Amino acid sequence: MKIEQIYTGCLAQGAYYITSAGEAAIIDPLRETQPYINRLKDDGVELKYIFETHFHADFVSGHLDLSLKTGAPIVYGPTANPEFDAVIAEDEQIFELGDIKIKVLHTPGHTLESSCYVLIDENGNEKALFSGDTLFLGDVGRPDLAQKGANMSQEELAGLLYDSLYHKILPLQDDITVYPAHGAGSACGKNMQKETVDTLGNQKRTNYALNQKDKQSFIQEVTDGLLPPPAYFGMNVMMNKKGYSSFDEVLSKGLHALSPEQFEEIAEASGALILDVRSNREFAKGFIPQSINIGLDGDFAPWVGALIADVSQPILLVTEKGYEEEAVTRLSRVGFDHILGFLDGGFESWKKSGKETDFVNRISAEQFETEIKEKEAKIIDIRKESEYNAEHINEAYSKPLAYINDWIHKIEPTEHFYMHCGSGYRSTMAASILQARGYRNFSEIEGGFKAISSTEIPKSDFVCQTKILNK
Repeated sequence: MKIEQIYTGCLAQGAYYITSAGEAAIIDPLRETQPYINRLKDDGVELKYIFETHFHADFVSGHLDLSLKTGAPIVYGPTANPEFDAVIAEDEQIFELGDIKIKVLHTPGHTLESSCYVLIDENGNEKALFSGDTLFLGDVGRPDLAQKGANMSQEELAGLLYDSLYHKILPLQDDITVYPAHGAGSACGKNMQKETVDTLGNQKRTNYALNQKDKQSFIQEVTDGLLPPPAYFGMNVMMNKKGYSSFDEVLSKGLHALSPEQFEEIAEASGALILDVRSNREFAKGFIPQSINIGLDGDFAPWVGALIADVSQPILLVTEKGYEEEAVTRLSRVGFDHILGFLDGGFESWKKSGKETDFVNRISAEQFETEIKEKEAKIIDIRKESEYNAEHINEAYSKPLAYINDWIHKIEPTEHFYMHCGSGYRSTMAASILQARGYRNFSEIEGGFKAISSTEIPKSDFVCQTKILNK
């Protein structure tokens, strides 16, 4: 028997590859299926089952393509109602896989169909829990995502989650290994640990949600401090439930090389969004006017989902040479399938064609320090609220990037301001959005708060973010 966690940092997502006696199962696969096909072939095993823990909101699963290519059935827990052929398992139903067994545990709360899978080894011992979004390390799945479809409040869903955890998960043995669907950085929870594997016994001791005195206390703690989910979540749920275009088709269409003239013509005719995925350093030095920067070198897919939101938005890509396929692949993971092509030769070809370019007014932390000593300055900190609360520049305003559409219209176009994030990754995104909407009255700080920390600019006293989150 072999269990392998296939972890994708950009999505903070864990898929699982399990083999036993010539048979395999995959739990919550990613959109691109060829790596799984290659692995099955190399290992000389047959894919027997594709297990889904629930209808995912934060990424598009590869279940449909994988089933089509291998013939393996897709398995969901009770109450799931996908619009394609699938096995809808009963609670505690057993699936045999080589010498081992997989038992379904229906654990509603995050969503109504949410289910965990318990691995039972060849000796009949329960060895692993694939907990989906029901139980994370340090947290549990947020209970507000399924409200509309379930016609229930988040408090009612939290009550279901309590019953699932306290009556089905906590009675399991302490030495069971917990394999969650997500880790720190995912928007599916609020306080996840950085580790991606743990024992259930340690979670019983350390996970705040598993240590509540009663159901009401659990509901209060789990629902407290939930931020609004990213706008693309509902669209991804529908794609996972209803179906989607094959990844191969999306990749083929997206890898369409366009000359600068073709690129410009399509942009004007289609209303496509120009997405520049180069690093913030390269983007700031020069870019195509009206383009938006979200760098591949960071949490690319979640930020695309949060800032672009509409998965049906047509997109034109600007990438570094050789990164076109990676960009299309990572966009498809969160459902952005309408990629019309990429700029052949990248931004350099655009410049060489003599077409108009733009740049970000980016200054160093040292220049920022000098300038604000000489005049009264307005400073906008676009990091998350928890980062701001941990430490920030005195007098800086907290305006998280995730809510830029809420605060951008409140900016006074004639008043200059300074803007920073943690490292420059997010502030360049914000700068690109601001300039695309006509705002140029700002300076963006290179290196963000990390660079600012090395200056003498007055800052608040540091407070550990863990303490803030656990208040």
